[in-house]
Amino acid sequence: MTIVPPEPGEPRRPLGPLDSGDAWVIAPTGERYWGPYGAAGLLAYDAARGVLLQHRVGWSHFGGTWALPGGALHEGESAIAGARREAQEEAGVPDGAVRARFASVFDLGYWSYTTVVADVSVPFSPVISDPESVALEWVPVDEVGERPLHPGFAAAWPALRELLTVRPVVVVDAANVVGSVPDGWWKDRAGAAGRLRDRLDAWRASGVPGAALGVAGSEWHGDDGGQGGAPEVSDTAHDDRTRIVWFPEIDLVVEGAARDVAERSEPAGGGDPFPRTEPLADAGVEAGRTGAVGVSVVRAAGHGDDAIVERVAERVASGALVTAVTSDRELRERVETEGASVLSAGRLRALLDA
Repeated sequence: MTIVPPEPGEPRRPLGPLDSGDAWVIAPTGERYWGPYGAAGLLAYDAARGVLLQHRVGWSHFGGTWALPGGALHEGESAIAGARREAQEEAGVPDGAVRARFASVFDLGYWSYTTVVADVSVPFSPVISDPESVALEWVPVDEVGERPLHPGFAAAWPALRELLTVRPVVVVDAANVVGSVPDGWWKDRAGAAGRLRDRLDAWRASGVPGAALGVAGSEWHGDDGGQGGAPEVSDTAHDDRTRIVWFPEIDLVVEGAARDVAERSEPAGGGDPFPRTEPLADAGVEAGRTGAVGVSVVRAAGHGDDAIVERVAERVASGALVTAVTSDRELRERVETEGASVLSAGRLRALLDA
């Protein structure tokens, strides 16, 4: 791998100094990829308006095509933070307006591109805020493929479009998970529920493999994962260069003394750069949800099992792919009847430990 600065005629961010990440990576086979620390882009999805696309200025790489707001990562910057920054710099995407649902990571070993797919929770109008954009438009999903797309994004789009229909949700039986380990939880049930909430928040924010959420076929897709201009890859499940990680919505259902779990406003373990900010309907719960950073705490007004079943039914009815976490046999049968898959408390703990 060789790193070189932009070539003549390929200016980057002419209004400011170059970052150390603004350079080309030359692959052993001669292909060029932008960003020695990798690159990332944001696919903002609005169910009513479609996907936010950027018409790239002529002097940029594959200028004149349509792609996602994105670019090179800074040194030490996470892909999700980089996608957020680039979306703000290039399209004026405001804080709190989108919530990450999953990320597609194409990794060549010496270079990677991450497409962060995020749902719009607060509608906004994009703003051309740097010279890399000729235009910004919300393009209906069915019309994206009709645009002259950046080759990398064109290769990635079919698989990304298919995954736009998948929305994983995890509903956790807090009492069952907390009670599965004799760590003194009976002395402070609210505190134990709070510790579980924090671990779930960090787990979700780190990216969850689709296999843990019952998302079939989401561990891969045979493309370049974004708009980096990688060589075309055969579309087979054996391509191990692209992986998908999810940032599922999590409902933690608490009952009894655990209902006194304290609210919190700061994320654990790095948190979510794209937090959910929209209110959610409450059914069968008292005092609604808290912890909008990443994990929603559902305080059961009555029996916890009933609240879990109601929450699962509500989520399934909304079109979500629901995984309920419990080792209670009777509750398992009830949530499966409502259309959820089930993860045992022990399996969840193993995933959190990992």
